[in-house]
Amino acid sequence: MKNLKLLLVIILAFFLVMTFCFPAWSADTVKIGVIGPMNFTQGKGHWNGALMAQDEINAAGGVQVGNKKMKLELVKADSNEFLSMTDATNAMELLLTRNKVDFVVGGFRTEAVLAMQDIAMDYKTIFLGCGAATKVICDRVGEDYDRYKYWFRITPFNNIYLARTNFIHLATVAGIMRKTLGIQKPKVAIVGEKQAWVEAMIKASEATIPKLGMEIAGIWRPSQTATDVTAELSAIQRSGAHIVFTIFSASVGVTFAKQVGELKLPVVQVGINVEAQKEGFWEATGGMGNYVMTMNTYARHVEYNELTKPFVEGYIKKFGEVPTYTADTHAAVLMLADAVKRAGSLDADKIVVELEKWDQKGTSGRFKFDKNHEPVWGPGYLTSLGVQWQDGKLVGVWPNKWKAAENAPEITYKGIVSYKLPPWVIKAYKK
Repeated sequence: MKNLKLLLVIILAFFLVMTFCFPAWSADTVKIGVIGPMNFTQGKGHWNGALMAQDEINAAGGVQVGNKKMKLELVKADSNEFLSMTDATNAMELLLTRNKVDFVVGGFRTEAVLAMQDIAMDYKTIFLGCGAATKVICDRVGEDYDRYKYWFRITPFNNIYLARTNFIHLATVAGIMRKTLGIQKPKVAIVGEKQAWVEAMIKASEATIPKLGMEIAGIWRPSQTATDVTAELSAIQRSGAHIVFTIFSASVGVTFAKQVGELKLPVVQVGINVEAQKEGFWEATGGMGNYVMTMNTYARHVEYNELTKPFVEGYIKKFGEVPTYTADTHAAVLMLADAVKRAGSLDADKIVVELEKWDQKGTSGRFKFDKNHEPVWGPGYLTSLGVQWQDGKLVGVWPNKWKAAENAPEITYKGIVSYKLPPWVIKAYKK
């Protein structure tokens, strides 16, 4: 009998300790599906960013839902969307039917996201996009609000604003070439992977580049997974191009940069190269990716505001690299948790109202949505960065004294450094 009493005391003490040492979560959990190409850089960013947010939320006691705290649980879904549309749609369907998630974040390839978006809308499940840029995805919200109101884009801003930002980068680099090398009308080779999201950017490039005082040397469309682009590079060299305007979201970005570096082509690369956004790019190109410039969301030591550094340094500490833009699932998950708290429930319609009112500072700038649930672009909101590889380090080079309009104030984020021309380009053209 004494042993039985002792056992009961021990059990009671154990439960008391568990009660006081751990958050008072409800038996229920809030489940967020994280969907993306998990075997690729883009999907790893999706998962890592969301994981950081989950840790932060649960460490603070969980998600406040009405008068109770609920543990946040992430469910990983490999969309395999680079290789299979069927895999992508099946992954989304399973998240909603088998895993019964409350929300979904992620997605990358436009073709896959359009299909996954429809599945999420069928279930009236909020889906925060963190990867696909095509404008039409958000246009659906304006065209059929009642059906598509559960969709919001977090990152990147759409292909129109991507193009606008990249044309600013292109004009900046062209200005440096004019001033430093005396090339008054640089020739630009447009090189974009064969994917749907690229089409609008190429059309915009054809219309805009001549207006910026440059000449289009030609357009090349390698496969997104090309392992050899020597034919394209030979043609680009024959074209007399001074600048290559890249539009890459997949592994061709490594191939292209590496072979340009190996051949020491007298061109500079500027535009979008998602592979160049990650720390592993330097090693993947064997250092041949030096001086590549790309658009990016984050760079170490560059700060949009006081929230940027803790996130970037925390991400590096946890995962060993600077976050790519798909890691803004971190912002998406935090946003959902806060919107749930404000709504006081998990009711999707109530949460949509809270997201539509959103206007808050985040790690990559200030978030606010327009009527089509697009993030607002421009000074004071989201601008992204221009980053460049300089001797093994990925540094921020734009905005550097950038003015959005003639009478607008100059913008330079803390930590921005000067852009550098490759030495072999200077040697080839310096007069």
